[in-house]
Parts: sequence; C-alpha cells; structure tokens
Amino acid sequence: MPERPPPRYVGVRTYQDRLGRYSFRYPTGWQELDLEDRDGARFSPNPDDPETSFTGWAIELEQAVVAADLEVLRAGVNEGIAQLADCHVEAEVDTVIGNLIRFERELTFRDGDAIRKRKFWMLYVDKWLIMLTWQGSSEEEFNYWLPMANYSFATFQLPSALWFATDPDVNKRPGATPGPEE
Repeated sequence: MPERPPPRYVGVRTYQDRLGRYSFRYPTGWQELDLEDRDGARFSPNPDDPETSFTGWAIELEQAVVAADLEVLRAGVNEGIAQLADCHVEAEVDTVIGNLIRFERELTFRDGDAIRKRKFWMLYVDKWLIMLTWQGSSEEEFNYWLPMANYSFATFQLPSALWFATDPDVNKRPGATPGPEE
C-alpha cells in the first residue's frame, strides 16, 4: 500500500469566539461542522470523518475560578476522564498562571467499536471554562493530522481583559484600574 503523503497547508484562517473570549488559527481546507449544544466551533480536515476534528467552545461558570481551586478541579477532570471506556491517559500537564488553570491531557479511549485518541486543553479563566479538543477517529487519524491540530493549540489566544482578570494582584496595586464589575 502506498504511503500517505503528509498533510499540507494551503493557508490559515482565524476563528474568533463570538464574545471575544479566545481565538485560534486553523487550516483553510478544514470544514466547519455543527457543534451541537455548545457555544463555539468545530473544524474537520475531512467532513466525511466528523470524529476527526478540532473543537473550541466556552461556557460561563457560576463563579470565578482561582488557583486555590486546582485540586478540586483536577479531581473533577479525572472523574470525567474515568467515565470514558477503556481510557488510557498518555500525557497530563496541569499549569497554573496567576488564577488561570489549564489541564492538558492526551488519551485513548473506546467509543463503541472504535479506539479514539484525544488531546484537550481545559482552561479555567476567571468565570469562563474554555475547552479546546483535538480528536482523531482513530489513533492513525489523530497522529496524521496532529501537526496541524498542534498549530491550532499553539495559536490559541486570550484577550488582555481575560489575562488581567486572572491576575490575583491586578486590583491590589496602587493606581490599578478596577475591573468591569467594580
């Protein structure tokens, strides 16, 4: 069987969240698919294989998250992952910057008869949960398109206002501008 040629960029586009909470870049050849019940977007390199896709979405939380919430949130992340059938976590990194918390996981799991592979970032940013997910319909599809999906992760951006909202000292400094809710 001939070797599959590597994926190629022909251009990039920028997805901007409708409320300006985040943005990321993605290959122009990827098709936007319906993202049911979520406020965000889903892009697939092959619309005939919707299980292979990059997704970004956000929800508003009832209260702002702070760094001290790390252990409770980690327990919830691990509990959610444990609900996936035959799940194997291959990599995990937890990052805290000020009051921004990011959980990064790479895992395989069974979905019916298929073994899927997924990488996600779960970001708690002030009063928002922002989720970025790259999933392959198989481990082979995950790995084949991963360089392009990694570009989307690498170009993810938060606006300055959200970065300031996660700074625990921003309103304690003399002359600091109060946040929008003050």
